[in-house]
Amino acid sequence: MKNAAILSEIRSIDKIDILSEARYVFDIEVNAINLVKDSLDENFIRIVELISECKGKVIVTGMGKPGHVSRKIAATLSSLGTSSFFLHPAEAQHGDLGMISPNDIVIAISFSGESEEITRILPNIKLIGATLIGISGNPNSTLVRYGDYSFVFPKFMEACSMNLAPTSSTTVEMVLGDALAVCLSKIYGFHESNYALFHPAGSLGKKLLVKVSDIMHSGDRNAVVTAGTKLKDAIVEMSTKAIGIINIVNEKNELVGVFTDGDLRRTFTSEVDVYDLSVDELMIKTPKYIDSDVLAVDALKMMNNNNISALPIIMNGKLVGTVRVNDILGAGIFI
Repeated sequence: MKNAAILSEIRSIDKIDILSEARYVFDIEVNAINLVKDSLDENFIRIVELISECKGKVIVTGMGKPGHVSRKIAATLSSLGTSSFFLHPAEAQHGDLGMISPNDIVIAISFSGESEEITRILPNIKLIGATLIGISGNPNSTLVRYGDYSFVFPKFMEACSMNLAPTSSTTVEMVLGDALAVCLSKIYGFHESNYALFHPAGSLGKKLLVKVSDIMHSGDRNAVVTAGTKLKDAIVEMSTKAIGIINIVNEKNELVGVFTDGDLRRTFTSEVDVYDLSVDELMIKTPKYIDSDVLAVDALKMMNNNNISALPIIMNGKLVGTVRVNDILGAGIFI
C-alpha cells in the first residue's frame, strides 16, 4: 500500500501532456517505417525470390519482443500461402533444431544481431544446411556475418524516451514481415478462395466456402408436392415442413412452380375454396431458383435483391432442396 501511495503521489506531481507524448511516439515510429521503406533494395527482392523458391518450410525465430514479432510474421506468412512456423531459439537449443531440414529457410530476427539465444543456434543451422536470412539493425553483428542473406535496418530512434525499449524496431520488423508475406502472396497468385481455405472458421471463409447445398433443406426436410395436388394437401405439406415455401414439381422432379406463405395469406384473403383448387392454379409459375453449387452468400444477395425469403435449389435440372435467408444468416454468413 505504501508503494502504491508513493506511485500515486509521483503520478500526480509529474504531470505530462499525454496526447503530445502519444503523438511523439507515432511520429518516431512512422519516421522509422519511412526510413526502412526507402531502404528497400535489390537485397529485399532477392530475399522474396529466395523464399518463393523454397522447397521446404520457412522458419522464423527471435527472442524477447522480436520473438513475439517473429511468431506473428510466421502466422501471417502461413495465412497468405507460405508454409511457415515459429521456432523459439531457447527451445531450439534443447532439441527443437530437429524441426529444421536442409531445404528450409530460417529467418532470424535480432535488432542487435547479438541476442545470445540466437547466436548460439547459428552454427547449428549452418551445419544442418538450411539457408539463413538475418534481419538486424547492426551490419557488423554476428547474425549478419552468419547469414547467407541479410536485411539491415537503417539507423532510427526507438520511440522509448530512453531510446532503449524495442518500440520502433519491433514495429519495422513487423511491417517488413508483412511486406514479405504480401509480396509472396502476389507471386503465388494467392486469392480470396485460397485465404478462405486457411480460415474456414472466419466470416470470409464461410462466405467463400459454404455453398447452398451445404445448408439446404433436402429430402424429408424439403417441402415438395407434385403438380395437380389439391391446395389443401399442399398447405398441409407446407405447414409440416415449416420452411415458408412449397416446391411444385412434375413427374420428372423438375421444378414447375412455387407457393409461398405469402401466397397462402393472399389466398385466404380472397376467400377461395382450398378444397376445390389445385396448387397449380395459384402457384408462381416462373419462380426464382439457384443451382446447388452456388455460394450461400450469392444466394443471400439474390434473395435480398428480389425481396424473397427462400429459393428452390436445382442440380442437373432437378429439384434437390430449398434454402432460406434464415438458414444462411444462421450459418454466420452476412453480406
